[in-house]
Amino acid sequence: MHHVVVDRWSRADTFLHRRDPRAKVIATLVFLVVLATTPGNAFVALAVDFVLLTIALAIARLPIANVLLRASAVLPFCLTFALISWIVGDRERALALIEKTYLSAIAVLLLAATTPLPALIRGLDTLGAPRFLLTVVQFMYRYLFVISEQAQHMRIAAASRAGIAFKQRFSFGAAAGAVAVLFARSYHRSEGIHRAMAARGFKERFPVAQSLKFQTIDAAFTLVSVALVILTRLEWRP
Repeated sequence: MHHVVVDRWSRADTFLHRRDPRAKVIATLVFLVVLATTPGNAFVALAVDFVLLTIALAIARLPIANVLLRASAVLPFCLTFALISWIVGDRERALALIEKTYLSAIAVLLLAATTPLPALIRGLDTLGAPRFLLTVVQFMYRYLFVISEQAQHMRIAAASRAGIAFKQRFSFGAAAGAVAVLFARSYHRSEGIHRAMAARGFKERFPVAQSLKFQTIDAAFTLVSVALVILTRLEWRP
């Protein structure tokens, strides 16, 4: 099984990793709400929010440069709207759109990189998130590994049959055929997984091996995180 980088990050053991998923979800939601309501010209407050996120990344012992680079993957989606705002003359709104989008991506990536997905799903479930949506997310997460595994097997098989020529030759037709085969093999593999789960009595909810415990330190972490974010918003007014 070829685990993604974020999943490997979430298996570490630091102060943030040990906190209850519900505490981190609440802190992240408050941060996103406060960030969304921050005025576009409050650039000092946005800079302080960036510093707070960087400190949290350091506490979690995550590779800061790598996380910041991965968070920039969301920027192409907001650059179009930022460019429109810039053209019509609203430059502050354009800059704020880019900054808020980037900070939101860092916050969500921090949550995912410090909380294994099963624990995060349990936390969202106990907070009242729609169970159907959580089930879909769990299946998507698990089947991404199925597709990744099949892709690795196909790459190794193709390289073994074609040798160096496989790395030097590329065509869109061959790539399209490879993608079709990949999804066909992944579909058949997922059918086998589904039958195995149904045979074991799966009832639209994954079993919980360990219950969550919201301790005093988790409550303190939530209060401090929320207080810092709100105080930053109230202190740095335009």
